[in-house]
Amino acid sequence: MIPARVSVVTLAARDIEALKAFYEGWGWELIAEADDFAAFGTRGAVFTLYAAPSLGRDSGVEQREPIGFSLSVNVDVYEEVDEVFAAAKEAGARVLKEPVDHDFGPRSGYFADPEDNLWEVAWVPQDNAMAKAIRRAAA
Repeated sequence: MIPARVSVVTLAARDIEALKAFYEGWGWELIAEADDFAAFGTRGAVFTLYAAPSLGRDSGVEQREPIGFSLSVNVDVYEEVDEVFAAAKEAGARVLKEPVDHDFGPRSGYFADPEDNLWEVAWVPQDNAMAKAIRRAAA
């Protein structure tokens, strides 16, 4: 079963620094960042910016332009990534990138719904800033 929640909304950023400054200008709390990524703690879901070429590579759809956004279902347990991914495939999702472990800690995979909207299934270690923000957003 796929958990009925959207825990992360990611915009594909053409200019990550400009967008990051824009949302920081709103007073939103920057909770994690890298060269091509920024995450803001919000209520309801974590809001992230990901450089469009990086999101394309990460999701396995770099040839598709433009990649506007992705939605993420974050799970609480590492093994759930594969279980949720299998349920999505069984429901008719098109696999874009099978789940993999990333060097910086999380495990994730991408699929597309019938209209090619990007979905990520992800797990991040509980002590990770993103996991903390997701828990706070869900509260």
